[in-house]
Amino acid sequence: MSAQPSFLNPPSSSRRVLVAPLNWGLGHATRCIPIIEELLRQNAEVILASDGRAYELLQQEFPNLTIEKLPSYHIRYPSGNMIWNMAWQMPRIARAVWQEHRVLKKLIQKYQIERVISDNRFGCFSRIVPSVFITHQLNILVPHVFLQTLARLVNRFCIRQFSECWIPDVPGEQSLAGKLAHSKPFKKIRYVGILSRMKPMQMPIQYDAIVVLSGPEPQRTRLEALVLKQLANLSGRFLVVQGKPERLSDQVTERLSDRGQVVITPFLKAEALNAAMAASEVVIARAGYSTIMDLAMLSKKAILLPTPGQTEQEYLAVQLFTKNIFYYQAQSKLDLAEAFQNVQHFSGLNGSDYQHSTILLQQTLQSFLSGPRSPNNQ
Repeated sequence: MSAQPSFLNPPSSSRRVLVAPLNWGLGHATRCIPIIEELLRQNAEVILASDGRAYELLQQEFPNLTIEKLPSYHIRYPSGNMIWNMAWQMPRIARAVWQEHRVLKKLIQKYQIERVISDNRFGCFSRIVPSVFITHQLNILVPHVFLQTLARLVNRFCIRQFSECWIPDVPGEQSLAGKLAHSKPFKKIRYVGILSRMKPMQMPIQYDAIVVLSGPEPQRTRLEALVLKQLANLSGRFLVVQGKPERLSDQVTERLSDRGQVVITPFLKAEALNAAMAASEVVIARAGYSTIMDLAMLSKKAILLPTPGQTEQEYLAVQLFTKNIFYYQAQSKLDLAEAFQNVQHFSGLNGSDYQHSTILLQQTLQSFLSGPRSPNNQ
């Protein structure tokens, strides 16, 4: 008789936890990596679930863990107008949320799941087991007063379906998310510290800059084309990480010019990306919140390029620019030669200010795993 899968006979002291990040760029998946690693350290059995590039990334980072596919939201950002970008996609997103909730019920039964951690997947809540929603956006920013009010009400209603809401940030002056993550009292919220897969690392500088690409299509591809065109005319050595985990096996390519060298790789796993960013003088990336958390842990200077029409990224980039922390440019006005001159006048973040985040996460997960099976809000 063949042995039963380990999830059918878990150690009596372990909890079986499903971790399900949203596939909207790679940030939701990458910031779940320290959560997954800490869950494993605390003897939890972890099942993963996602779709698209987030699914591919998790599969690359945790090849020994079971991973299931969830319905895709198919989020795209074809224009610089946030309202238009989201309005025409809302019916499809709502359907995907409903479908993923049905899939979650089946996964809970299939794997006897005892805890659910959802990073921005609104359908991954449960009325049977405790479920957590991770977000840094309690206050969604929309460039229209009525629509912003409506979006916030819907967001809060969805979050209330979960047992708890975890904010990957710290309260007070050192907050990275600012007004996105801080508002009037909201029940069952817990600040869990900065969630980053990056670790402080001292490395000799090998690259003048590393470009870390991510985010929804077609904007990711558009930015890649713009960046490569301008890097070809600059002096120095540059590394471009395309953010395509599904192409990890593809060969690294190099483009040489009279003035410099551009190394292009489809994807780097966490440890390799950590080393490459530490070995770069400057980081060029979207102004995604997960990227900003990574930059905080690495104490790196950065040039932020917000995704056009993504108001959250535009807000974060402007706030950090006005505080003289990171330099930023709009994608439509990209001028890397100018950016490299100006970025030297910006300080970056101090990673030592966020080292206590590791303890916050440990304590949060210990409490989450040790609680009763049934959610206390049902």
